[in-house]
Amino acid sequence: MTVLDWAIVALYFALSIGVGMKFTKKGGESLEEYFVAGRKAPWWLAGSAMIATTFAADTPLVVTGLVAAHGVAGNWLWWNMVMSGMLTVFFYARLWRRAKVMTDVEFVEIRYGGRPATFLRGFRALYLALPINLIILGWVTLAMVKILNVALGIQPVWAVGLCFVVTVAYSAAAGMWAVLWTDLIQLVIKMSAVIALAVFAVRKVGGIGALKSGLASHFGTADAALSFLPPAGSVWMPTVAVLVFLGVQWWAAWYPGAEPGGGGYVAQRIFSARSERDGVLATLFFNVGHYALRPWPWIVTGLCTVVLYPGGVLVNGQRDVEAAYVQAMVDLMPAGWKGFMLAGFAAAYMSTVATHLNWGASYLVNDVYRRFLKPEAPERHYILVSRLATVFLFVASVGVTSQLGSIEKAWRYLLALGSGTGLVLILRWYWWRISAWSEITAMVVSGVVSTTAFALLRNPYAKTDPRFGGEEFRVQAVVMLLTVAVSTVAWVAVTFLTKPESDEKLAAFHERVRPGGPGWRRFAGKAGAVPANSTEASPLLQWILGVVLVYTTLFGIGKLVFGETGAGLALLAAGAAAFVTIIRKIGRE
Repeated sequence: MTVLDWAIVALYFALSIGVGMKFTKKGGESLEEYFVAGRKAPWWLAGSAMIATTFAADTPLVVTGLVAAHGVAGNWLWWNMVMSGMLTVFFYARLWRRAKVMTDVEFVEIRYGGRPATFLRGFRALYLALPINLIILGWVTLAMVKILNVALGIQPVWAVGLCFVVTVAYSAAAGMWAVLWTDLIQLVIKMSAVIALAVFAVRKVGGIGALKSGLASHFGTADAALSFLPPAGSVWMPTVAVLVFLGVQWWAAWYPGAEPGGGGYVAQRIFSARSERDGVLATLFFNVGHYALRPWPWIVTGLCTVVLYPGGVLVNGQRDVEAAYVQAMVDLMPAGWKGFMLAGFAAAYMSTVATHLNWGASYLVNDVYRRFLKPEAPERHYILVSRLATVFLFVASVGVTSQLGSIEKAWRYLLALGSGTGLVLILRWYWWRISAWSEITAMVVSGVVSTTAFALLRNPYAKTDPRFGGEEFRVQAVVMLLTVAVSTVAWVAVTFLTKPESDEKLAAFHERVRPGGPGWRRFAGKAGAVPANSTEASPLLQWILGVVLVYTTLFGIGKLVFGETGAGLALLAAGAAAFVTIIRKIGRE
């Protein structure tokens, strides 16, 4: 790191603080301004913020580990969630925007009534704000610690602390407006940085042709490394795992940022959009950017590290393939670019932290403090409490970080807790019979079954990395199927064994949200609500086109990167056709 590098890093921090503090007055006007930007954000700003949030400090490292172990096809661990993301775009984005809630948890008392709904709202708010949110903050902090340890060779506590304190400062002061605009700037910085690193890495190995030759030596053939699909009968991805990932996991499992039926900070960005159309476009932009446009710089650099650092690099006396990504930055980038890359890592870390602090505080204030403790206080009071809640989450996350054994364990724990709840979250919008007891049952049963199953089935493979070992993938698939089966039977049974919501509650919900589907006709008649508009007449077709758009764009770019120009252009043309059809449909709405 030269003086120029440090100057670039300092300039980045100054820019982040300046942009964040610019919106302090606006963010302090009301809770709506603080948590959902007054519902005035344009689609491109809300969508960019979603992309920035899911580009965390750990993301390039995890992708590097996946491609080092399994080649490009290893990314199907998260590529399979495209189908879930597109459900949110075409089935749920408009419905979320119509609900006019401040958090997805507040929706519970719009959809359900009585004490079960009250309990579910309070419990889920605390569950998401504290254990779930703090675990995520902890794992991205662990990743930043690793990055700074490799990049600077120093105790990273002060550097991480600086990132955290700066982020807390503008998040607590200005709320969502600061988060949105700093996210946009941070996205530009970190994408520019990872693209630059990919270019330097390819140059170092001697070009794409030399990269293919080096990968062939490591994987046996270049196709084994660069194939977009797992080979049939592969040891690392058993057939049962493929079927579960592509056919079950994307709709059955709840996971932050990829919730079936929408939710979490994705829903928060939809609430922030200035119109229903902006909400749809924002989530469409997010899914295309997240899955199709963003991954290739990480993947290319990760593949280069396989050739440049066989077996990974030494970190604390152990070989670490993920840390090779950071080592490539240290070894390959010249003065100036190195500082820019470090600023990019800081941006990746801070964008995720800012969102999770604001998101978690929204639950604590809107769904716990205002709902149960002090419901009639003035707006100024709630803004003060929101700022204090943001700082509280920062302090709590420091404690959680110190207790996390590894990023991987936190990642697997969240997957286990969310297994089996997806279907009820999807159907609650379209099946009037679902009640608060249905959701409560799904959460409890899926948590108990998945955690117990992992404990029983994991022991024979305890020394296998859960992300990379074939037997662990088989175990994960079996646990997923078991959890979905048991939890679905349980919550459906409870749905029919308990009383439905009152006709008045269901009619009011339909009048407010106007969900489509034949199951709501009787309530539409009672409430005199406007029928679902034409945009929802063919959401299934739009969903299919959206999935085609993402996968053809993703694979088309990959083909171009690896020199298969004809195939790449053909795939991109198919993606363009799908995109034009979607936009024309949205444009008529």
